Amino acid sequence: MQKKLTLLFLLFASVAYAQKRPLDHSVYDTWENVGAKQLTKNGLWAAYSVNQQEGDANLYLQETVTAQKIKVPRASFAQFSADSKFAAFAIKPFFKDTRMAKIKKKKPDEMTKDTLGIANLTTLAVTKIPRVKSFKFPENGAPLLAYSLEKAPDTSKKAKPAPQGGEPNKNDQDYFFADDEPAGGAAKEGTDLIVKNLATGQERVYKFVSDYSFSKDGKLLVFACTGSKKEKDAPQGVFLLNTEKGILKTLVKGKGNFKGFTFDDDSEHLAFLGETSPEKAEIKDFNVYYNSLTLDTAQILVDEDMPGMPAKFAVSGDSRLNFSKDGNKLFFGIAPIKKPKDTTLVDFENAKLDIWGYKDDYLQPMQLKNLDRDLKKNYLTVIDIYSADAKIVPLTDVKLPDASLVKEGDANFVLASTDYGNRIASQWTGGSQRDYYLVDTKTGARKKILEGLNGIAAPSPGGNYILYFDKKTALWNSYQIATGKTVALNAGMTVKFYDEDNDVPDLPNSYGSAGWLEEDKLVYLYDRYDIWAFSPDGKTAPKNITNGFGRQNNITFRAERVDPEARFFTKKDVLWLDAFNNTNKENGFYRKAISNDKAPELVIMAPAKYSNLTKAKDAEVYIFDKGSYVNSPDVYISKDQLKTATKLSNTNPQQASYNWGTAELVKWTTPKGYKSEGILYKPENFDPNKKYPMIVYFYEKLSDGLYSYNAPSPTPSRLNIPFFVSNGYLVFAPDISYETGHPGKSAEEFINSGVESLKKNAWVDGTKIGIQGQSWGGYQVAHLITATNMYAAAWAGAPVVNMTSAYGGIRWESGMNRQFQYEKTQSRIGATLWEKPELYIENSPLFNLPKVTTPVVIMSNDTDGAVPWYQGIEMFTGLKRLGKPAWLLNYNNEAHNLVQRQNRKDIQIREQQFFDYYLKGAKAPVWMVSGIPATEKGKTWGFELTDEKP
Repeated sequence: MQKKLTLLFLLFASVAYAQKRPLDHSVYDTWENVGAKQLTKNGLWAAYSVNQQEGDANLYLQETVTAQKIKVPRASFAQFSADSKFAAFAIKPFFKDTRMAKIKKKKPDEMTKDTLGIANLTTLAVTKIPRVKSFKFPENGAPLLAYSLEKAPDTSKKAKPAPQGGEPNKNDQDYFFADDEPAGGAAKEGTDLIVKNLATGQERVYKFVSDYSFSKDGKLLVFACTGSKKEKDAPQGVFLLNTEKGILKTLVKGKGNFKGFTFDDDSEHLAFLGETSPEKAEIKDFNVYYNSLTLDTAQILVDEDMPGMPAKFAVSGDSRLNFSKDGNKLFFGIAPIKKPKDTTLVDFENAKLDIWGYKDDYLQPMQLKNLDRDLKKNYLTVIDIYSADAKIVPLTDVKLPDASLVKEGDANFVLASTDYGNRIASQWTGGSQRDYYLVDTKTGARKKILEGLNGIAAPSPGGNYILYFDKKTALWNSYQIATGKTVALNAGMTVKFYDEDNDVPDLPNSYGSAGWLEEDKLVYLYDRYDIWAFSPDGKTAPKNITNGFGRQNNITFRAERVDPEARFFTKKDVLWLDAFNNTNKENGFYRKAISNDKAPELVIMAPAKYSNLTKAKDAEVYIFDKGSYVNSPDVYISKDQLKTATKLSNTNPQQASYNWGTAELVKWTTPKGYKSEGILYKPENFDPNKKYPMIVYFYEKLSDGLYSYNAPSPTPSRLNIPFFVSNGYLVFAPDISYETGHPGKSAEEFINSGVESLKKNAWVDGTKIGIQGQSWGGYQVAHLITATNMYAAAWAGAPVVNMTSAYGGIRWESGMNRQFQYEKTQSRIGATLWEKPELYIENSPLFNLPKVTTPVVIMSNDTDGAVPWYQGIEMFTGLKRLGKPAWLLNYNNEAHNLVQRQNRKDIQIREQQFFDYYLKGAKAPVWMVSGIPATEKGKTWGFELTDEKP
C-alpha cells in the first residue's frame, strides 16, 4: 500500500510539473512588486501598495488588529493623519486612458488627472475628489488636510468628457480642455486650495493659491495667492491661517512670486522667499521675508542692501531656508546677481562654440552637464534674527562652496569644505581631496582643520567633534572642536575598518559609521562584521559591542535606524541589527541592548531577503517585506518584535502556474587556488537525467543576492534570469575577484573555472554554453571570446573593446573624462596609458578579434552616456571584416541601459531567439539571417523564424 501511495504521489507531482507552462514575453506587464509601506503613529493601521510593471497599482489600508482591509484601485502616495484616524492618497488615472491620451498626443493640461482619495479609518468610508494636484497633512496636531485642485476646465471652449483617475462624486463630470496659459512667460495662476478638518468636516476654500505649507503642529497654514487676470479683486500676496481659530492674517499684500515657506520647529517663526519685480523682468530681485506670532505682517528680513551682503550679490531665489533648532538663526543662500541677456545680439550672426581650456577646473562637457545646477548655485549665509546688529554673515563662497549645519544649526559654526585647487585631477582620480573649515556663524571667520583629506568628514550630533576617515592612513579620527585635538581612534588595532575585499587600484573605503551615543560620548564604527564603540576623546579603549560575534560566525551586522528622526542613540536603546550570513547568504535580524555586554540576540535568520524595518512612531509595531528567489516579496507586520509576523499581501499568485526555478550556492577553487562561489539557477522541473544548456551571466560579485527575488521583466540590459530558467536553461552567476592590471585574465580565472566545475555534472551540456554581460560584464564577454572557444554563443551589452581609445573618452552622462576608470576604479589597470601601454593592449579584446569563433550579439546605443558607443562599432566592424558571425543592435536615442520599455521588450525577444538558435537548435529569426534593411526600418522587426541559417 505504501509503495502505491508513493507512486501515486510521484505521478501527481509529474503531472503538476507538466501542467506548469514556461514563462513567455506576455507576462511582464502585470507582474507585481511591493511599493511604499508605512504605519500610523499608533501602529493600528498599515498602508502598502502593490504595483504592476505596466498597469494599474492597488493601495491597501489594513487594520493590524482585526485585519479589516480597504483596497483602493490605482492609488498610491498614501499619508496618514497625525491622529491615525484618516488616510489620504492619490488615485491615478486608468493606465489605458493615459496611454490613449499619449497616443492622441494630448497636451499636459489635457491629460487625465489624479483624484484625491480620503479614507476614514473608523467608518472605512472612502471619499474621492477629482482633479487634485497635491495634498498635505501637518506632521502633528488635528487631522487637517490641505489640497490644491488642478486648473478648472475651460468650458467656454469646445470640450469633451474625459475619464478621471477616480470615480467622481455623484453627478460630477470632468472634461478635457484646451491650453489657456498666459503667453510671454508669465507665471501660472494659482488654483483653489481647500483646507478641511477631517474630524469635523469643516472646510475652507482659498482661490488662486500657488504654494502652501503647514507648521509642524498644524496650527498655522501659510499660502501664496497669485491673483487672476480675469478677476480684478482676486487675492494677491501671502496669507497666514490660524487653523484653530479660523483667523486669516495678511502677511504680504500685492502681486509677487512667493515660495519656500519654512516654519521653525516650535511653529512660532516663518520665513519665505519673495520677489515683486515686474512680470517681464528677466532678473528677479528676491528678498527673505520673516514673520512671527507677534507680528501682524511679514517683514523683509534680508534684501540686496543688507549689511554684510557682498558686492554684486543678492538673495538667491533658488536657495533653501532653514531655521536653527532653537529658532534664533535663519540660514539661506545668496548668489552673484545674474547678467541680463544682451537683446541687441542677433542669434544667427554669432558663433556657437565651446572652448576647452587646460586650466579649467572641469572639462566643458561636465560644465555643460551641470549648467542648470551651476546657474542655481548659491552660498550658505546666516542671520541672527534677534541680534541688535542686523547684518548677514556669508559662510561660504566660490572658493569654499559647501557647508553643513552642526547641531541642527544651533552650533556657533558650520562645517565647510572645498575641493578648490584639486578639481582638475578628479578627471583621472575619480574624486577630489578636500579642505575642511570651521566657519563662525557670528563673524564668518574661518579655521582650517583638515587639508587635502581623501575620505569623508561629518560633525557629531552634539557639535563637539568632527569625525573623519582618512583613506590614506585607513584611520578613523576625531577632531575635538573645543581643544583642536585630533585622536586616531583605531590606531594600532589589528582589526581593519576599511574594505578588506577591495580589488580596485585605489585606496579602500571605510565600512562606515552606525552613529553616536547621546551627548557625543561614544561613536559607533563598523568593521567588516561587527560594531565597535569608540570614545572620541581617546580616553577609554575601543569596545566591540557585538562581542566579536559577527566575525566568529561570518555574519555582518549593521544597525537599523527604525526612528528616522533620532539624531543619536541613548543608553536605553535596544538596537535592531540587520544581519547577513556571508557563508550561506541568509538574511535576518538580531537585537542588541547598548547598555549591556551580552552578544547580539538572534531574532530571525532565514533563507530569504528582508527589506529594512519601518516602525510605528508610538508603538512597537513593525512593517517590512520578505521574499526569496522562489517567493515573490510580500508585506509582513509584526507586533512582538518579529517573533511572529502576519503576512498582509499576496503578490503574484500567478507564479504558481509557471515553471519557476530554484537558486543554489555553488563553490569551487580556481586554477590559482582562489576560493570562489556563485549562484546556479535551475528550472523548477529540473531532471538530473537530462542535459541542459547553460547561460553564464556575470558582472563582479553576485552571490550575495542568492535569496533576492528576480521578477520576470523586460530588463534594461541584464539577463532575464527567471525567463530563461523557466524555459529550460541553467543560469550560472559566478563571482569574480580581480588582479590589478589584468582584469581580462581575472575574468578567465574565475568564470571559466566555475563553468568547468559545473561541466563535471552530467546534466550540463558542455557544448551548449552561452555568456551574457552588460557594460563591465559586456567587456568581459568580449574578452572571453578572444581567449577561449568553449562558449557556443555570446551577448555583449555596451562593451569596451579598445581601452586605448576609450581611455581618453567622455562619460557623457556626467561629463567626466574616463581616465579615472582605468587608473583607479572598475577597469583596474592601475596606471596611465603612457606608463603601461602593454596592459591596455593586453586587456583590449579588439587586438585579438581574429581568435574569435563564438557568434556574438553586441548592443551599443547611440546616446550611451557611460561607454562610448563607437566601442561597439569597433568590435562589430572588426568582426564583420574578419567574417565572424556578429550582430550589432543600436537602439536609437537610448542610454547605456535601455530606458524605454518598448525597447526592453524588444531585446528580450531577440536575446531568446539568439540563444535558442545556438544553444537549443531552434530556428533562426529573420533579423539574424538577413538583417533589417534601412528601407524596412519601422515597418518590420524580423522576429519571424526561418529554416535558413545565419
